[in-house]
Amino acid sequence: MSNVVLIDYGSGNLPSAAKALAVAAGDASRVTVTDDPDVVARAERIVLPGVGAFAACIGALGERKGLIEAMIEAVEQRGAPFLGVCVGMQLLATHGLEFGEWLGLNWIGGEVRLLEPTDSHIKIPHMGWNSLSSVSEHPLLAGLPPQPHMYFTHSYAFYPDDPAAVIASVDHGTTFAAAVARSNVAGVQFHPEKSQANGLKLLTNFMAWQP
Repeated sequence: MSNVVLIDYGSGNLPSAAKALAVAAGDASRVTVTDDPDVVARAERIVLPGVGAFAACIGALGERKGLIEAMIEAVEQRGAPFLGVCVGMQLLATHGLEFGEWLGLNWIGGEVRLLEPTDSHIKIPHMGWNSLSSVSEHPLLAGLPPQPHMYFTHSYAFYPDDPAAVIASVDHGTTFAAAVARSNVAGVQFHPEKSQANGLKLLTNFMAWQP
């Protein structure tokens, strides 16, 4: 089992995410929580959490000198497996439309925009348990039930340019991506660290993923 770096950039539920990753890795010593660019650049695997607004999260990454460049070195140049969680997934997009228009990492082309349910009775933010649909045979989703329940909390969603990038969907008054993947880069809109057995299974799959 390889090691994983959980990026600490002031956004995300780090204690819960670190604990869940430690369980998935089978050893807490395999999980490093850091914003040190040198450590990130050498990472075997990377998890990017995210809670809050797109602009605040991409801004916080950019404020940490060399961090985005280190992520690019690890993920795009060395091919380290990467998992973005919640806003960490949204930052994979080309741009986000939350409180203006903001450039993302552009690792999976597309945009992040406000959820707009067709039923006015559907509440936003989307908060709570929901079942995934159109679950693909991607290695990250292996061993999950046909419509696994995961825990969501968000008001914006990622809409990739290429529908093939969507490996699982979810419906909350409108259908949108619950999980995306391209090459060694993946993201989930839900919180696996809050999704009990299904979330732990996905994280365990990530720790063994060889894209």
